[in-house]
Amino acid sequence: MQLKELEALMHAFVLEKGWYAEDSPKEQSARNLAISLVLEASEVLEHFQWREESLEPQELAGELADVALYLLQLASISGIDLEAAIVRKLRENRHREWPSP
Repeated sequence: MQLKELEALMHAFVLEKGWYAEDSPKEQSARNLAISLVLEASEVLEHFQWREESLEPQELAGELADVALYLLQLASISGIDLEAAIVRKLRENRHREWPSP
């Protein structure tokens, strides 16, 4: 599945839940989505607290999916082509010098 297809599925889900409505208690603003993205990323970290590997790979997969969905939505409502941004960043990083440990 392509990134744009995932984005469309994500928007359809959010619309279905009514979260794009003006009176929604879960306003889908860039600020709120950025906060939610960080909170979900923290839930990913919980899987590795005090251990090197997640003991629950399926639950980790769900948390990673939550992070990806918030990232897709934040990029989309901010007018950012995430696919193009990723390709551009990879090109930039290819020429970047990384310090040795």
